[in-house]
Amino acid sequence: MKFTAQQIAGILEGDVVGNPDVEVSKLAKIEEGFEGALTFLANPKYTPYIYKTRASITIVNRTFNPENSLKTTLIKVDDAYLAFSKILEYYNSVKLNKVGIEQPSFIPDSSKYGENIYIGAFSYIGENVIMGDNVKIFPNTFIGDNSVIDDNTIIFSGVKIYSETIIGKNCVINSGAIIGADGFGFAPNEDGSYSKIPQTGNVIIEDFVDIGATTTIDRATLGSTIIRSGVKLDNQIQIAHNVEIGNNTVIAAQTGIAGSTKIGQNCQIGGQVGIAGHMTIGNNVRIQAQSGITRNIKDNEVLQGSPAIKLSDYNKAYVHFKNLPTIVKNINELEKNKWE
Repeated sequence: MKFTAQQIAGILEGDVVGNPDVEVSKLAKIEEGFEGALTFLANPKYTPYIYKTRASITIVNRTFNPENSLKTTLIKVDDAYLAFSKILEYYNSVKLNKVGIEQPSFIPDSSKYGENIYIGAFSYIGENVIMGDNVKIFPNTFIGDNSVIDDNTIIFSGVKIYSETIIGKNCVINSGAIIGADGFGFAPNEDGSYSKIPQTGNVIIEDFVDIGATTTIDRATLGSTIIRSGVKLDNQIQIAHNVEIGNNTVIAAQTGIAGSTKIGQNCQIGGQVGIAGHMTIGNNVRIQAQSGITRNIKDNEVLQGSPAIKLSDYNKAYVHFKNLPTIVKNINELEKNKWE
């Protein structure tokens, strides 16, 4: 699909400087631009590339004034980075705008779906599933009985959604994610063996949640595991039973959250963080990568280390830690001199 500079400017509420009729059909980095591509310039360090780029159209800030001649047509906007993000979102929505039910797929009479549905081949939809308008379910996906998927949600290939899961509007669930598998619940017996505790709850995912590839979210033992509105989860994250994650919290890859932990709103959690069970983490908390959380955390704390401590304390301690061999040497020399 091709777009002219004038059409793109209309979408972005921008102004065209150059040929309004030039067309693009691809996206590219400014340093790798080619004829027929759209790119952008937001970071000043990439400014030299705008005079060399072969991209047909470049989105720039309104404050940009070229010092040399340009071959590319400009679209001037208030914020080039946000504008290009908007174009990426629009491009993606057009690319993914599939409609219809492919065969073979299985949808029982008890399940209901709205308008503009897409269900890819080899998908299995369980009994009494409700799917809203514009839901996109890509091939080889499993949706368990009694699940609900609200409007405009996209579920990519190979996702497994267990029974009774509730998913809100405008969510994205990437390939290989597993939602609603049993929580890790076992009771020890006297002989050293374990008996499985039935996991009878479900998972609730609210609106505008993004879930990365191969991330797993376990169903609750009782009640619900809850992912609140606006949460963004990276790839390969483990969220255990009865966890609750607050609005607009973001979590990077390979983080593991043990059962019944409550995480507040607007938190930022780095990669490979481990969080023990039954913890309470406040709002606006930031946890650096590879930290270990073994205590409750108050609002607005910034943490690093394992076990995690305040980031400022960690940085002070690390200065001494990296100098530890010298410190030990000096202490040994003092001890030696004391007895001479």
